[in-house]
Amino acid sequence: MTMKTILAGATLALGMATGAFADGHQTKVGFVYVGPVGDGGWTYEHDQGRLAVEEHFGDAVETVFVESVPEGPDAERVMTQMALGGADLIFTTSFGYMDQTINIAAKFPDVKFEHATGYKQADNVSVYSARFYEGRAVQGHIAGHMTESNIIGYIASFPIPEVIRGINAAYIHAREVNPDVEFKIIWAYTWFDPAKEAEAATVLIEQGADVILQHTDSTAPQAAAQAAGNVVTFGQASDMAEFGPFPRVSSIIDNWAPYYIARTQAVIDGTWESTNTWDGIGPGMVGIGEITDAVPAEVKASAEAMVEALRTGEYHAFTGPINKQDGSAWLADGEVADDGTLAGMNFYVEGLTGDIPQ
Repeated sequence: MTMKTILAGATLALGMATGAFADGHQTKVGFVYVGPVGDGGWTYEHDQGRLAVEEHFGDAVETVFVESVPEGPDAERVMTQMALGGADLIFTTSFGYMDQTINIAAKFPDVKFEHATGYKQADNVSVYSARFYEGRAVQGHIAGHMTESNIIGYIASFPIPEVIRGINAAYIHAREVNPDVEFKIIWAYTWFDPAKEAEAATVLIEQGADVILQHTDSTAPQAAAQAAGNVVTFGQASDMAEFGPFPRVSSIIDNWAPYYIARTQAVIDGTWESTNTWDGIGPGMVGIGEITDAVPAEVKASAEAMVEALRTGEYHAFTGPINKQDGSAWLADGEVADDGTLAGMNFYVEGLTGDIPQ
């Protein structure tokens, strides 16, 4: 074997080892965030996924991000700048970026886009989300057992199917263990506004709620509950464990890292295709934070059993009999909701009061 052959073989091995550098191209991955990376919830966990991409790929991948991008025209500006800046893959991480993602993707057909929690796809646009409603079912189960006032407060963000699913899943499972339970819902019309979230929590507590659930992203409701005293809370999107063991007694944790790594790898390999991913507790995209000892042992055990049943698929969080709010039948006894209905859910289940805002 000649020295020239040895060097050629070494060069080939290096190219195979470095992946993205084989053609002299470092893969660039962008992230568009609706909140600040320090929100302690939704955006924090997406950024943990970005950091996992950096750790996994090292110098083969460069990541960039822009935080606190409003859902509107400014999002198109940010996405355009990322695409012009050489991004090969862009994750747009909030529902309200859906139309903007589609618009910009059409202008940059060689860039791959991944939109979180939306439903509009294109040749270069994938969508992905987590089955957060599975975690809401577990929270509702615990909340129904722990409330003494029988009033559970819910801070909702926007009246989109994802949020409506969460309210329904929590209510169904709270009512299952406590038929006297009542939900009071405040629509905050924001994903992240600590002052507004704290005010909503305070109002709900003043209305008698001794459990607060939230579909907003800051830790402000946790702090408000802590200040109020005997009020139970659950972490949203992130563990929020700094408020444990009480008032935060468990949490829903969004684990985006494996998905972000896999989709980045697909771009590097040239195998990326437009897909629709909706994963839950089973695949690990939804995690349930530690249930603290503030929860009675028998309740903790039954909640953990529910988590396991959801993980294995033995149980579905929307299993009949379930009626709609107006009393009309939705799911017969033992019938399981189909994904199409869940994805477009625009109704409350029987027992919830009030109207869904338009």
